[in-house]
Amino acid sequence: MTTLLEITELANGDVVLREADTEAESHNEPLVRIRFSGEVRDMLGKDLVSVAEAMIDAATEYLEADADEAEEMVDDVPPTVH
Repeated sequence: MTTLLEITELANGDVVLREADTEAESHNEPLVRIRFSGEVRDMLGKDLVSVAEAMIDAATEYLEADADEAEEMVDDVPPTVH
């Protein structure tokens, strides 16, 4: 089963990544929360969510690359002969 995720800006200015579950939206704890300072929020303006999305994308790519690297390391380990 695939989980649908959403990136959204909350009323307090935080940008969150959470499961897009319309039935339990009020009980949906964010998977990631990005809190920008007021100065940065003002500087980014309407690009705030786009910048947060790019940050989340970069983290996802890093984790995927790290997982691929770990898998390659496992593949490189020679079998143990007893």
